[in-house]
Amino acid sequence: MISDCEAVRAAAVDFGASPARIVTFPWGVDLKRFNPNGGDGGWRARLGWLDMVVLLHLRAWEPLYDPLTVAKAFVYAARREPRLRLLLPGAGSLAGQITGIFKKHGVQDRVHMPGQFSQAELPEIFRTANLYLSASQSDGSSVSLMEALASGLPALVSDIPGNREWVYPSKEGWLFQVRDYLALADLILQAAAKPNQLMLTGHQARRKAEGYADWDQNKQGLHKAYAVALGSAT
Repeated sequence: MISDCEAVRAAAVDFGASPARIVTFPWGVDLKRFNPNGGDGGWRARLGWLDMVVLLHLRAWEPLYDPLTVAKAFVYAARREPRLRLLLPGAGSLAGQITGIFKKHGVQDRVHMPGQFSQAELPEIFRTANLYLSASQSDGSSVSLMEALASGLPALVSDIPGNREWVYPSKEGWLFQVRDYLALADLILQAAAKPNQLMLTGHQARRKAEGYADWDQNKQGLHKAYAVALGSAT
């Protein structure tokens, strides 16, 4: 069995998997493609967001990833900080509820929802933002989180075991309790008020990715898994 984090490994053992037959490693990302340099492809200029604090949410609009908590947190925070903007690509079954929250509270002009986008645009999407958000209720080692860290983005993510392996509070980002939109909103406001700290946290995020999320290194775990499966591991 392959697991992408210790939380998944522990769950597999609890279900009866043999620890000796589990290989654990995160999939990783292309650190050359996902990096803080290279510009945003003009996204901020086109949106008129050059001087704004841009939040990015990339998870699917489905209950597991809880985009409603992100929407509620943004409404609360945006009322208190006029510079906040939310970049919300994607789609999903909760689309109607998400747009309804923004319209009800009159913040739809501060949110850009471009729908789906190409993989070629993804590095520029990350470089458009100042802060990466995820309210997922369950996860392993999230590839989009690793891409954000590699892009030098501080991460503000739910306090679940998979995320704790990547984000230490005030180092690579911050954690908030699952479904607690007020805690998320407060952390957004704190981050937006301290641009220098946000920049330093982004540097830490990149270093974390360089140390642990490099696919060129992590793919060796896949070779080990093949060896275990073939019974030739030493």
